Amino acid sequence: MRVVLINPRFRLPIDTRTSPHLGLAYLAAVSERRGDEVRIFDADVEEQPLSEFIQAFRPHVVGITANTPQVKQAWRHAAQIKAVHDVPVVLGGPHPSVAAEDLDFESARQPDVDIVVRGEGESAWIDICDRVETFLRDQESFSTQALMDPARGIWDDCLGISYKSSDGGLHRNLDRPVINDLDSLPWPAYHLFRMDKYTNLQPATDKIDGSKSFSIMTSRGCPYRCTFCSQSIMPIRWRARSSENVLAEWKHLVEDLGAQEIGVLDDSANIRKERMHELADLLIAHKLNRVPWIFVNGIRANIVDHDVMLKLKRAGLRRTAFGVETGNPEILKKIDKKIDHDTIRRAFKICKEVGLETIAFMIIGLPGETRETMQDTINFAIELDPLIANFSMMTPYPGTAVYEQVKRQGRMLINDWEDYVFFEQRARYEMGEMTAELVEEMYRKAYRQFYLRPAPILRRLKTKDFWMNLPRNMRIALRTFLPKAEKTALRKKIEAEALS
Repeated sequence: MRVVLINPRFRLPIDTRTSPHLGLAYLAAVSERRGDEVRIFDADVEEQPLSEFIQAFRPHVVGITANTPQVKQAWRHAAQIKAVHDVPVVLGGPHPSVAAEDLDFESARQPDVDIVVRGEGESAWIDICDRVETFLRDQESFSTQALMDPARGIWDDCLGISYKSSDGGLHRNLDRPVINDLDSLPWPAYHLFRMDKYTNLQPATDKIDGSKSFSIMTSRGCPYRCTFCSQSIMPIRWRARSSENVLAEWKHLVEDLGAQEIGVLDDSANIRKERMHELADLLIAHKLNRVPWIFVNGIRANIVDHDVMLKLKRAGLRRTAFGVETGNPEILKKIDKKIDHDTIRRAFKICKEVGLETIAFMIIGLPGETRETMQDTINFAIELDPLIANFSMMTPYPGTAVYEQVKRQGRMLINDWEDYVFFEQRARYEMGEMTAELVEEMYRKAYRQFYLRPAPILRRLKTKDFWMNLPRNMRIALRTFLPKAEKTALRKKIEAEALS
């Protein structure tokens, strides 16, 4: 079959990274293994209009991914597709996976979306493709209406999906079990992406050819359930690939694709220390440590020790992030982080001792915050003194505990999924005495107070990459440090382009 996988266009309002979508890369890989002819349409980097692309390729099935701020653009893409070609449209990703809020049905109700995949996608996607292909064998001419006819019962026992039958009925099937054996998955299909169109992993910090920057996922799931984290809607069970399987893909990225940097995208890569030791030993033994790599999304600070971090450094690890979140002990308890500040201090100290660069992810405006608790977060970031302190304003994502708390006790300031876009410098909600003005004030203060100190300035000025990225860095600095009026131009531009 001919298969199209789409990442909806989603321009962020700052210069940030643009990377191949790892989820689509996995879906493409399992489709190719199934024998399909696969195309990936990443609307962020394609110049060709989507409708023109669909008319030319005439796929038998289309899959579209969507996080929360992307979902409306995904619906628009579905409408563009259906306007030129009758084909089943399948929507997946984090946002429509939140069945607890009926967000699967929200998408299934859209006139041009037929099926929604909830949670992990590969097994469900192959099951869907198998059923579509079986249906096509018996049809002289195809129609999505016939495919979704409830009398045929094609989708009755397809696990992990929600769908709209051709009579307009909405159906939610049982969940699909997660993939236990991650080694069974093929490697992501990077050859289907226009790699020259992407940036490197952290373009504000490093200067690397984007076509030589690759991501890898060595495990899935997270056993922790922080109240603010959108990962809490996904399976709780942590599953890991074997070290040997990871090594084989790592060698492929370095030796076959010429990787100049690798980003580990796991949510909780270091759950098992012995596995980290095994992987580090293999990277060193196979001389793959010549290529620097990064823990992009961070690792758990409470599982850090000196021996493992020293070995990871020797294995090529350059930088790791930690989810610090807050500098106030009471707020830290309330978000169920299951860690304390002394443990976080120890993790940063160990990383600095072994020569690793660090990133601290911090949140301004968690539920229950005051000016004083937010200042605690700024002060703690300064105390830890990472290479990068990434401050964000709390965003209550649907499906999280914070989302429910804000709905009960606060006032949501965003009424459109596209307002969930990052880096807009706008508070997303108010609660009690914590006003939007206060959160935005403290957010800007956090960046000014952390970065406009002599040590960070001198540290950045000494790096070659800073000067090579100077125009980008100046734009980011101006947009971050200076207040600005609410901007709706980005969303209006996306909407206009989608309808053109």
